[in-house]
Amino acid sequence: MEQWLILGIAMLATGVVAGILAGLFGIGGGIVIVPVLEAALGFIGVDPAIRMHVAVGTSLATIIPTSISSARSHHRHGAVDVGIVRRWAVFVLLGALLGAYIASRVHSDVLAIVFATLAMLMAVKSVFFPESRALTDEIPGGPLVPGLLLFIGCASAMMGIGGGLFTVMTLTLFGVAIHRAVGTAALFGLFIALPGTLGFIAAGWDDPRIPAASLGFVSLLGFVCIAPTTVLTAPLGARIAHALSAKRLSMLFGIFLVVASIRLFYRALA
Repeated sequence: MEQWLILGIAMLATGVVAGILAGLFGIGGGIVIVPVLEAALGFIGVDPAIRMHVAVGTSLATIIPTSISSARSHHRHGAVDVGIVRRWAVFVLLGALLGAYIASRVHSDVLAIVFATLAMLMAVKSVFFPESRALTDEIPGGPLVPGLLLFIGCASAMMGIGGGLFTVMTLTLFGVAIHRAVGTAALFGLFIALPGTLGFIAAGWDDPRIPAASLGFVSLLGFVCIAPTTVLTAPLGARIAHALSAKRLSMLFGIFLVVASIRLFYRALA
């Protein structure tokens, strides 16, 4: 009972931090939720072979309400480009379905290495390149963008994140203003999290190793503890994003990613 109490407290605290980051950076909060939840699941003895699957699946589930809350807050500031969402959503959604399928078929250690590698790349960007410079004045056409969107959806679903970091980086490189990029990225999280969650539920439906109170690879306890706190705190992050420069916070966020990546590399390769 004590272990489950500690797990619940850890999830509530994770939700608070994840919600603020979701609103601040336009991310779904999964980049915080996954490593913390994976460690918590290890503490209560969940099988290492599926630990990352449960962490990723639960993270995606919590991103659904978080993305809606964050996107609504940014929309009130006029910072969601609905036109871009309409053109890009189908490619991101298809990529998310592919990512969920691939993730459900690999060992937890492989999933940990994928997460740690991409998180480390994000950390380098956050620390050394907190402000992206535009490569173009408008979004280019051709097959490049759909391919990039498929990658964003696929990698995000495999990591259990809302794709905000990838999407914000892409939009700003294409000349979209940072606040508008953050607001638009918040809505894209929904198109990644929803199909990804359904994929992880289906993949773990009959797995006997899943922890108690789970729906497939989605922990209902995790969802109940994390989702409400992220929804409540995401608007706070959005207000901070529109009031302050996020440069220093971006660097601190990068340091967190480095620590999380090193830990996951160690667990997977030790």
